[in-house]
Amino acid sequence: MTQPSLPPSDAASLAQMPACNAIDLILPDMNGLLRGKRITADALEKVYVDGVCLPMSLIATDITGNTVEETGLGYDIGDEDRICRPVPGSLRPVPWQQRPMAQLLLAMEDGSGGMFAANPREVLKRVVQRFAERGLTPVVAVELEFYLLDGDLDAAGRPLTSRNPATGERNTTTQVYYLQDLNDYQRFTDAVADACAAQGIPADTAVAEYAPGQFEINLKHRHDAVLACDDAIYLKRAIKAVAEQHGMIASFMAKPFVEQAGSGTHIHVSVLDRAGNNIFACTPATPADTLRHAIGGLQQVSRDCMLMFAPHGNSYRRFVLNAFVPLNDCWGFNNRTVAMRVPHSNPANVRVEHRIAGADANPYLVTAAVLAGSKRRPIRARQSSATPMNRANRARCSGATPSPISWPATSSPTHSAANSATFSASKSSRKCAASIARSVTSTMPGTCVRCDATR
Repeated sequence: MTQPSLPPSDAASLAQMPACNAIDLILPDMNGLLRGKRITADALEKVYVDGVCLPMSLIATDITGNTVEETGLGYDIGDEDRICRPVPGSLRPVPWQQRPMAQLLLAMEDGSGGMFAANPREVLKRVVQRFAERGLTPVVAVELEFYLLDGDLDAAGRPLTSRNPATGERNTTTQVYYLQDLNDYQRFTDAVADACAAQGIPADTAVAEYAPGQFEINLKHRHDAVLACDDAIYLKRAIKAVAEQHGMIASFMAKPFVEQAGSGTHIHVSVLDRAGNNIFACTPATPADTLRHAIGGLQQVSRDCMLMFAPHGNSYRRFVLNAFVPLNDCWGFNNRTVAMRVPHSNPANVRVEHRIAGADANPYLVTAAVLAGSKRRPIRARQSSATPMNRANRARCSGATPSPISWPATSSPTHSAANSATFSASKSSRKCAASIARSVTSTMPGTCVRCDATR
């Protein structure tokens, strides 16, 4: 196969896969599900030269895979195709497939040759660009929680916790941070680590979480927020594929079991200035104004962005008391019960951990909302956020602005294709949430642990 049209980094990756005979072309939709095509290796150069056509409506499919007609991207325009082009540097092997394969991330264009503005990845790119225009660089890391479930459902079609590979017994107890669980599931975690190494995914930590068969795999921070979310998309795919090889289902559903902990997407953010200094640097005794302003902005937009943080009916079952899930917009240092946590660190590495979103949320949209909110107040109003939550003022913080924990489908706003294509998360979080509301909500009964949502 010739390679003259490939970017140098992709050409180098392909050279390491001489036997590659198929490539998955992947386009994440509003829900973070991967849609696209599979091509033979001899068609790859044509994709780099001419792009590949995919329906524009794929961006706005709901969690069941149906086109959300309210977006105006389906029947109204004849389900038009748009050109999708490879994202340079995203070609990488798919090590879990039986035959040598690769995957390639796509970006969709609009009808004028520019980028389709409603693509979640493009939404995040625009927000990051606003930071760059001010000489600021967001540093982002994504944490993903998930359940390993039995490969079979129960008689009623409900998920079951997985059987411990070492004992053969079904998991029924919680042993948070228990190293024996990691030992028992080591074949799985080792296979995920191998897949991450092959794909260049910077995963560095695995933890047994707060429920039977629940785990968390953390990604290293990136100085490029878009790449950090690419990592999250790749990691989800790898975890699901490896779990299937081991006879299990990896589910990022926000709340698979009513009586057990939910799964979240936690976004860690710090911001560097032109000199590379962390503008949040401070101590708990003297919080930096920039940190307080950023948290104040996050508090200001948290309700408006809830559909991005909790996009499905099942998402709202996660918001219950005493489950380490924030029910209001409190913040605090070294406190896992708040919405905006400042983890323990030295002053130079102070960051905000945003803890509202579920594991079923789209990491591009969640990160776009978090970054847009964090810079909203420093630009618009030099006001400090509320007092951080601690033992002394816990009762006071319990009266903070509550998070909306339901969103009736009948009140979900609709927008035309033009409106959907022009929303800007950094300009108005309310408008951004409204534009995607219909494309990320589903009210049909039942559960789909494979697609991580209620359906």
